[in-house]
Amino acid sequence: MQDSIYTLVPPLVAILVAIWRKNAIEALAVGLLLTGLMQMNFAPIEGVVASGSVLLSVFQGVSNQRIIIFSLLIGALLMLIKHSGGVNAFISSLNERNLVKNQRQASLLPSLIGTSIFTDSNLSMFTAGIASQNLFDKFGLSRARLAFLIDSTCSPVSILFLINGWGAYVLGLLDGYQLTDTVGILIETIAYNFYPIIVLIMVYYTAVTNKVYGPLKYASSKIVETSEQQVISNGKARYMLVPMVLIVLVTLLLLYITGEGDLRRGSGSFAVMWAVIFSFLILCVMLLLDKVFNIKQIVQHSVTGIKNLLPAVIVLVLSFAFGDAVKAFGTGTYVSGIMSVEVAQIGLAPLLFITAGIMAFATGTSWGTFAILIPIAVPLSIETGLPPAFLVAAVLGGGVFGDHSSPISDSTIVASIASGCEHLEHVKTQLPYTLVAGLITICLYIVTAVILF
Repeated sequence: MQDSIYTLVPPLVAILVAIWRKNAIEALAVGLLLTGLMQMNFAPIEGVVASGSVLLSVFQGVSNQRIIIFSLLIGALLMLIKHSGGVNAFISSLNERNLVKNQRQASLLPSLIGTSIFTDSNLSMFTAGIASQNLFDKFGLSRARLAFLIDSTCSPVSILFLINGWGAYVLGLLDGYQLTDTVGILIETIAYNFYPIIVLIMVYYTAVTNKVYGPLKYASSKIVETSEQQVISNGKARYMLVPMVLIVLVTLLLLYITGEGDLRRGSGSFAVMWAVIFSFLILCVMLLLDKVFNIKQIVQHSVTGIKNLLPAVIVLVLSFAFGDAVKAFGTGTYVSGIMSVEVAQIGLAPLLFITAGIMAFATGTSWGTFAILIPIAVPLSIETGLPPAFLVAAVLGGGVFGDHSSPISDSTIVASIASGCEHLEHVKTQLPYTLVAGLITICLYIVTAVILF
């Protein structure tokens, strides 16, 4: 059964469950259990034990441990930034300086904020959206346009500038393939990750020219009031700016140190984890010295933030486990062998991009998609001789494309909340842009394969 057509069953079942249940956790759990059962010839006890062993092994890897710690701690950090008033103080400082005087500047503001804060897409969207709501109302711009600008900036930037959880996560998925330079491969994906680049071009074209198309042109933008719009008083902008800047600087410094002078060879998971820990501790000291919170309040807010990210961490752990399971089952090896023969090289990247898009659209998240398809893309690149970064980039871009288009995606929901836009209107007005960007991306992958490979 191993290394045969039957190895396709677990990922296909996982995809079907994702489409049916619209739940990444259920899909990954079913896929993991089915892989264990098939490996043990459907012996129930042995199959469950095998699946459990793979799941437990996730926690044994040092890199995985670091990523899990980072993912939980970033929730605590973001909660402290929010409740300390750091985000709202930053927003107030922008308004006080009266830096925005026309529609073009109003449109550029959320785009620039979204581009600058790439350590966490949700924080980026909330900051850009809340900072711009009143300005968009003032200059007669629809909230749907604001939702499009922040949604189409923050996620693409996060998948391009991978000094964040996405980068650490993908690095974890790339482990175990005897790749000599996983950080280098991750950096190289930027040049091949056409979808987010195209979407960012669309964003800045819209902001600079003030032109919109399709349903967005006629958006009514019924404003939705949310609790996120409430301003917390007595905050200071440095409560947001200092930890965000520190995460970037410390990550780069530790990549340089662990890579012995070469950022590409540094330990991504080590760098990001300690950057977040350091930033979290510095923020805690700042809040204690300024008497914003006492130790008990810091612990309470941190625990709440960690709890909020538990579902995402469960997806993370199951993603690693399922990726390891299908890797050991030989799914990637089998698919790469079939596709290298049956699918022309120019069609591999477009096929991976489309498949990733469908999966992410169905589940509302790209992380589970990466876990299923990266273990297929890497062996496929080894089999065909195509650069790993080329095919991995197709998976990453496809995941963001599906995530962008899905009405159940957390990013589209957060963008609607942060902009005060009715959710279905945001989905309807953004979809034509994502589809056009997706079609252009497919064409570019074909052209790139023809020219370069």
